[in-house]
Amino acid sequence: MNDLCIDSGYISLIKAGEQLCGDRVVFAADDGTAICVLADGLGSGVKANILATLTSQILATMSAGGMSVEECVNTIVRTLPECSVRKIAYSTFTIVKIRDQRYVELTRFDNPHTVVLRDGRNFDFAYAPRMIEGKKIYESKFEAQENDVLVVMSDGAIYAGIGEEYAFGWERENIIRFLEAHYSPDLTAKQIARMLASECNRLYHGRPGDDTSVAVMRLCRRRTANMMIGPPSSRGLDNLMLGEFFAQTGTRIVCGGTTNKIAARYLGSELTASLDYADSDLPPIYNLPGVDLATEAVVTISRVLEYADEYLSGTRLSASWEKGRDGASRIARELFDPATDINFFVGCAMNPAHQNPKLSLAFGVKFQLIDRRSKSLEQMGKRVSVRYY
Repeated sequence: MNDLCIDSGYISLIKAGEQLCGDRVVFAADDGTAICVLADGLGSGVKANILATLTSQILATMSAGGMSVEECVNTIVRTLPECSVRKIAYSTFTIVKIRDQRYVELTRFDNPHTVVLRDGRNFDFAYAPRMIEGKKIYESKFEAQENDVLVVMSDGAIYAGIGEEYAFGWERENIIRFLEAHYSPDLTAKQIARMLASECNRLYHGRPGDDTSVAVMRLCRRRTANMMIGPPSSRGLDNLMLGEFFAQTGTRIVCGGTTNKIAARYLGSELTASLDYADSDLPPIYNLPGVDLATEAVVTISRVLEYADEYLSGTRLSASWEKGRDGASRIARELFDPATDINFFVGCAMNPAHQNPKLSLAFGVKFQLIDRRSKSLEQMGKRVSVRYY
């Protein structure tokens, strides 16, 4: 299963009337182990957010460090601040650990039971309870398979629709039926999380009665995307850069007018500009046979970074880039969702256009954008490689 990877994503809905979410989702990785922690703080608002943030960060850090469940729970019990009104320190949590893309360990305290889909159908797995520091903890271990989907949620999901569509809320059995009915092997983890959270939001009539978070981990095949941006520092490096770029399998994206001209010359293809201004604030894309997507560079990539920040916030049920025809939207759709491995081929030539005072861009801006973009993608769980020429 070495060619498998863990695709992960989440969406959080903030309780109506609150500014901060009382749930917190953290993804981490360490030495071949992928980790997801979903914490749900007591109540809602600022206090709940603090409790959930402390819990998720502590559990993610300790789990990544190989600490035992006992040590994790003991630290949480001794660390969380006590509520001055209820005289308790309380945050529910779920920890998912997937080791070597195969072995799953689930640890749960008071959160809804995790749903696992195998081949699109509910997979029942055993779990055992035990007491740690006076808290009843449930633990499960099983071996994963390709395309397994693990859906972790806070109790806002199972309370959706309570007293209206469902007398006792959207119980786990209903959630399982919904996931099975809408399953597709092509859906990414983020899309599954968004789909379930959107249904919760519908059941709440757009005003969630509780903070609601859905985090998803999916075992899938690796998929590569390659992006080339900017011409190399000297023309003598053109063939090296282009040869290594086109030798890669996977999606090919070329950014920059000069870079696309060099690629067209290398391929012996005709480069033409599209007349479709899908977004008046962005340059149009190019048409270049042999390349999946050809765009302008800095302005387009700057917009992609805005989309990345939005994606990482985890609170948007829909985004303009999901259906946009412009270059930035199309890059975002490819890099954020299906791609698991992303290779950047970066040319280091000075571009006179970047000195245009109207753009307020210096030469170093391109490299700052590349650095920020790489870090954002790594936060999404992508494996990123950058080569400079």
